[in-house]
Amino acid sequence: MTERDIPDSWSSASGSKPDQNKRLSRTEQFGETQPFDVPATGSNSKSVKRRKKNHSEGLFIDSHSEETAQLSRSSGKWPRWIKSWTLWLVLLMLVPGSVGFLAMAMLLKLPSAPNCPSIFWPLASASVRLHCAQLAASKQTVNDLLQAIALVKQLPQNHPLHGEIDRFIEEWSRDILKLADQSFQTGNLEEAIATAQKIPEDVAAYKLVDEQIGKWQSIWSKAEATYNGAIAEVREQRWQSAFMLSARMLRVDNQYWATTKYDQLNRLIATAREDGDKLGKAENLASSKVVDNILEAIKLAESIGQESYIYQKAQEAIPAFGRKMLELAQAKLDKQDADEALNIARQIPESTKLQAETDDFIAIADAKRSAWIGNVSGLEAAIAQAQQIDPSRPVYNEAQQLIARWQLEIEDVAHLEKARILASQGTVPNLTAAIAQVQLIPTSNPRATEARQEIGRWSAQIETIEDQPYLERADQIAIFDDINSLQAAIAQASEIRRGRALYPEAQKKIRTWVGKIQRIQDQPYLDQAQELAQSGNLTGAISTAQQIASSGRALSGEAQAAINDWEGQIRTRENWRKAQEVGAAGTPEALIEAIRLADRVSNNSILRMDANLAIDQWSQQLLEIARSQGQSDIAKGIEIAKSIPRGSAAYSAAQEQIRTWQEFLNPQPKPQLEPQPQLESPQLPPSTTTNGQ
Repeated sequence: MTERDIPDSWSSASGSKPDQNKRLSRTEQFGETQPFDVPATGSNSKSVKRRKKNHSEGLFIDSHSEETAQLSRSSGKWPRWIKSWTLWLVLLMLVPGSVGFLAMAMLLKLPSAPNCPSIFWPLASASVRLHCAQLAASKQTVNDLLQAIALVKQLPQNHPLHGEIDRFIEEWSRDILKLADQSFQTGNLEEAIATAQKIPEDVAAYKLVDEQIGKWQSIWSKAEATYNGAIAEVREQRWQSAFMLSARMLRVDNQYWATTKYDQLNRLIATAREDGDKLGKAENLASSKVVDNILEAIKLAESIGQESYIYQKAQEAIPAFGRKMLELAQAKLDKQDADEALNIARQIPESTKLQAETDDFIAIADAKRSAWIGNVSGLEAAIAQAQQIDPSRPVYNEAQQLIARWQLEIEDVAHLEKARILASQGTVPNLTAAIAQVQLIPTSNPRATEARQEIGRWSAQIETIEDQPYLERADQIAIFDDINSLQAAIAQASEIRRGRALYPEAQKKIRTWVGKIQRIQDQPYLDQAQELAQSGNLTGAISTAQQIASSGRALSGEAQAAINDWEGQIRTRENWRKAQEVGAAGTPEALIEAIRLADRVSNNSILRMDANLAIDQWSQQLLEIARSQGQSDIAKGIEIAKSIPRGSAAYSAAQEQIRTWQEFLNPQPKPQLEPQPQLESPQLPPSTTTNGQ
């Protein structure tokens, strides 16, 4: 009987009918002669039926023959077909052959396998139980393996097949553990534990159950800890640490965590990293304090999905971005740019959850915009708008304060409007009346500052009208540019008192006219000093100009500049004289000092050309001295040659001579093919000579 002959589920306690019990006893007889691990073939019940049929048929033939004989004897007549020898020949050949064939078939036919679902198990033999258990276990399912164990574990300990049965029970218990481990590897820990715990406690393999469950739980808890640790790193946006933790999952001894959960975690980290980059970009945009950038930042934060671990931070950032827009709007409102403030506030998205605060801001800003128009109708409109704010709103108290202020401003604005109409006439009486009208505004009122500004402006207009004739007459008098006219103009402009509107302008004109007078008075003395300097009397020129330079008058700066120039010429002459005296000594030290003094002659002096010629001559003398000294002391020669100044005629030759001496003192090593004979005494390098020397 094959596996497909057994239904998927069958009861071990099912009974059998009496005729089945008879067949079962015969089946047991045949079954005990077969090995327990070789399933029998054929069906015993069918074989019994087939034998009964054949037996009945045989009896029928015999009875028919007896009746025929009796009829023949009783009647004395034989039918024609009985007398046929051909028929008897066929019968003699067919009947023995059939009987022989049936006998051989019954002898060669194997006993049929038991029908396991219909067996009455209390009466079943050990071989039948083992055979049906093997068939059930071959399906390799948990229930079938447990049923197989249940079929055979009830046999007594002294049964001859007990050793073989114990081996199968151990094998089937391990098969159940393997199936449980497969559930564990696919990620079903609870199912794996439940499957392992189904193994009977009284079987030998049960001792492996607790050990295996403990191993599974340990692996699972470590994998969960690693996974949760990576998630925690993702929440803090520490991507490198999260990826390092995810790599540990590849070493987990569980296919579900090492593959499915590992891939899921990597996708989660990658997605969260992209979302984190979005949020970082959004924060950078929001920090720019540009409305369009903040709106773009809000859109980026909104694009982060709910499944992302950055979602919560993104949701927290959106109201913060909206509040930045409110701050920008408030800054514009503080600068009395109500239109731009309202434009910014109306762009704040609803996703920022600041709609109530935005509505309050818009209500206050709109009312302030009406009040800033500056007329009575604008203030009345502002009051009406502010009165619509509900008392439950946080800005209600601010609105009430503004209403009280604007009600006071209505009276002030009426005074200001009347005063401005009067001042527009531009006459002194009208301006005076306008000032009187504005002075009715108390200093504690909101428009008091504006009133003071208007008073100052109109007072300046009155003073300008009153003092302008003084300046005009002074300009007319000063046109002659002589001392008397200028002094008269100064006297006229001095009539304008300090603190008056035209006082700064009058003082500026007075300073100009005073400077002209001082120039007229001091110019002859400065001209005299210039004449003395041109004649070569620099000391006298300085003494004459010093009186003007120290006076602080108009020409003092010009006089001081001339004095500085003349003193420079004196120093240049003195340096040139000293350089000539020192250079005459001809020693290296004297020549170096002479060159230093000559170089201090100013480039603007007429003596500079002579100084340059002398520097070239003294440099050449130094080079000759250096070459002469180098014949006996190269180091001293180098020191003297280095003192020759850059730009002099002998500078290039001096540098070339210095290089020659240094190469001699520090020769570069050269490869030699043959040993050179040692010289008795070193020879000094020839000095580079010029001009035939």
